[in-house]
Amino acid sequence: MAAFLQWRRFVFFDKETVKDPGDAGKGFTLPAGISACDSGRGHIVLGDMEGQIWFLTRSMQPTPFQAYKLRVTHLFQLKQHSILVSVGQDEQGINPLVKVWNLDKRDSGNPLCTRIFSAIPGNKPTEVSCLSVHENLNFMAIGFTDGSVVLTKGDITRDRHSKTLTLHEGTCPITGLAFRQSGKITNLFIATLEKVLCYTLSLKEYPRVELDTHGCALRCTALTDPSQDSQFIVAGDECVYLYQPDERGPCFGFEGQKLLVHWYRGYLLLLTRDCKTPNKSEFGSREASPSEKQLLTVYDLDNKFIAYSAAFDDVIDVLAEWGSLYILTRDRRLCVLQEKDTQTKLEMLFKKNLFVMAINLAKNQHLDSDGLSEIFRQYGDHLYVKGDHDGAIQQYIRTIGKLEPSYVIRKFLDAQRIHNLTAYLQALHRQSLANADHTTLLLNCYTKLKDSSKLEEFIMTSESEVHFDVEIAIKVLRQAGYYSHAVFLAEKHTHHEWYLKIQLEDLKNYQEALRYIGRLPFEQAESNMKRYGKTLMHHVPEETTRLLKGLCTDYRPSRETPADRESLGHTLGNKANSEEFIAIFVNNPRELRAFLEHMMDVEAQSPQGVYDTLLELRLQDWAHEQDTQEKNSLQEAVLSLLKSENYSTVFDKALVLCQMHNFKEGVLYLYEQGQLYQQIMHYHMQNEEYGKVVEACQRYGEKEACLWEQALGYFARKEEDCKEYITAVLQHIDRNNLMPPLLVVQTLAHNSTATLSVIKDYLINKLQQESEQISEDERKIREYRVETTQLRQEIEELRSSAKIFQKTKCSMCNSPLELPSVHFLCSHSFHQHCFESYAESEAECPTCAPDNRKVMDMLRAQDQKRDLHEHFHRQLKCSNDGFSVVADYFGRGVFNKLTLITDPPGGKAGAASLDSDLQRDLLIHTKRTV
Repeated sequence: MAAFLQWRRFVFFDKETVKDPGDAGKGFTLPAGISACDSGRGHIVLGDMEGQIWFLTRSMQPTPFQAYKLRVTHLFQLKQHSILVSVGQDEQGINPLVKVWNLDKRDSGNPLCTRIFSAIPGNKPTEVSCLSVHENLNFMAIGFTDGSVVLTKGDITRDRHSKTLTLHEGTCPITGLAFRQSGKITNLFIATLEKVLCYTLSLKEYPRVELDTHGCALRCTALTDPSQDSQFIVAGDECVYLYQPDERGPCFGFEGQKLLVHWYRGYLLLLTRDCKTPNKSEFGSREASPSEKQLLTVYDLDNKFIAYSAAFDDVIDVLAEWGSLYILTRDRRLCVLQEKDTQTKLEMLFKKNLFVMAINLAKNQHLDSDGLSEIFRQYGDHLYVKGDHDGAIQQYIRTIGKLEPSYVIRKFLDAQRIHNLTAYLQALHRQSLANADHTTLLLNCYTKLKDSSKLEEFIMTSESEVHFDVEIAIKVLRQAGYYSHAVFLAEKHTHHEWYLKIQLEDLKNYQEALRYIGRLPFEQAESNMKRYGKTLMHHVPEETTRLLKGLCTDYRPSRETPADRESLGHTLGNKANSEEFIAIFVNNPRELRAFLEHMMDVEAQSPQGVYDTLLELRLQDWAHEQDTQEKNSLQEAVLSLLKSENYSTVFDKALVLCQMHNFKEGVLYLYEQGQLYQQIMHYHMQNEEYGKVVEACQRYGEKEACLWEQALGYFARKEEDCKEYITAVLQHIDRNNLMPPLLVVQTLAHNSTATLSVIKDYLINKLQQESEQISEDERKIREYRVETTQLRQEIEELRSSAKIFQKTKCSMCNSPLELPSVHFLCSHSFHQHCFESYAESEAECPTCAPDNRKVMDMLRAQDQKRDLHEHFHRQLKCSNDGFSVVADYFGRGVFNKLTLITDPPGGKAGAASLDSDLQRDLLIHTKRTV
């Protein structure tokens, strides 16, 4: 039981006397003889001893109307409906009447009375002691002084739709009634002078529970807000009790004779007498002697303090309306208590350093998070100044998200309170509000405190609960020497680069790093092998080579289960480009050779770099090998690699490698593959292999005829006796007419050892060939002269005499000619229909057309080639017989000059030459139609 004397007292309400609106300097005067009062729906309702009900608005304008003939005893204003329920008397005697008023409707200017009924339980005249109405308008309870309670169920505003029954009977007067609604359950609390009971109205037969065996005086009950679980308050002389529908709740030791109880916005209002006289026996007495003072106290039950306390003279009632408390006194004065605003109340608490109370008050007042954070900050500053760093950090933690973290961190860095700073940083990370600097600082705190357990707890959280920058954490742990923790964090959060960097550079655990790479997905395994491959190859060459073989063929992460591998058995794995990993083996030629040979065995189309590198390795082995048998074996291996079908046609690098290592067979093979026949011969010339030179000419001379000329020049420059080789070369040159004789003589003239006997046979043979060629040319000349003479005669005949067409048969169908017919100067004749059927042109003989076309094509070709000087020089240079080329171009008229021809003397111009038109007519044999 809490002792209220220990509660702190504050003045959270301002007391003022309500002024008369008509006279600002004078206090407002209440109507005389007030016997009942209530508030709600924007007005204060007063009932007097003359039967009038007064409505008091906020502007303090009273409006009365006559509700009863004698007096008003009870009023109940509903808060959610404009319904007023009153109890009063219209005649002398004990006959209380209940009237229900609809304030929204009017009857002759007054509120409309919707229902009137007599409030007598069981036809026994008795006084009404208390009244309560449910906000849903379906229940109304009336308590009487004889201990009975009458319940009206249904629409309380109409007689027709409601029924009345006696819910409770007893011997003690009813002192308090209150309805409680929780979901679909409706309860009615009943208080008497000796008991507290609860009826459940939402169940049949209305079961009841007796909550306590002591009661309270009249007007000493109230119902808390729904935020306080709608508890029933019963104020006894010694304690104030709170009740649930099925049990008694907390109690508070507020002593003193209770005159009035109210609940207002989380506050408990108690009106007590200063004297200690019991009041249970004085049920009907509400009046106090003029000398007695009444104490009004406002309690905050949640925060355990007194918000206001003041003495008043003879209080009629305390009403809550318009956000304030109004106190009505018998001297007809009206006072108002206005609650201070939240900020003012908090400042009052701050001045007294009551931060805990301020926090609770702010929460009850639903202050926003910014306001709460400011209170926590001030409370933390207060505790920090007092030296309570543990308490201060707890308050600062509650400001996370509102207060800048640097404000707190700076304080505890200066104070060297590392464990407090650690607690704050942990909370900052739990709320995912930490940045990289905060993570660094927290991990440094752990390492300085040597708190491995906290460090492990921090980094071993599940991935869904990570509240820090993992990469920053790894860096800090690595820098502090906590390698195992850093490795764990890197592996858990798949920071592969950091894991491998720590394993290789700090822990020197190369085997584990290699196993880790083998468990990674293909892309990550490939990139990390490129980054760390040289280091791994230096320390664990065999294992690294094995992993690279798998990576470049059919890579499968080693962490896959057998079931996974079986399910992926038919799918093609990933494979890297083996050429990109050759640089890793820079200091490991043995492993490199094994890797390259493996790649060539499993991959038919290996990259070019694989072949080139393997070729270089084999050439190095061949060059350094001393054993003849082994050297031959290596030579065969090199040649087999060069002759491999998969070896690229781009062999520049291979040729350079073979030349660097003086690998003759490879050089010659590559020259031959590249059709570099002159290079082959020059290679033999450099090595003075005369027989090989002649052999190369014989082998490749048909493909490149100039080899013989070069061979002859080579032997001609030699001062040694090379007659045998010169004779062989001359025989081939003579046989194929590759060089002019004069050039051969000039070439051999430079050799001092070559005598005339060497070329004797060659020269005799060439002279015989020339003599035969001259005879043949003279024969052709004679033939051409005879043909020319015949052509001239034919031309002369055509020009000087008529042409007689005597053919009797068609040259096309070989049938006798019939008119109409077509005749040509070429002596061909045709039927008209045959000519039209077969002729391509009307001006050309169909039989002679093919030959004429050939001649015309030759003429056009000569015209086109007449100016092809570059082609002439190129052909002259490459030809074996330059004279023939010159003669050919001379015949085409390349060397002709433009000459103007005039008629020679004697009038023989027609016989000396033909004009161009005549020549064309002769060629196409212009047709004649008969």
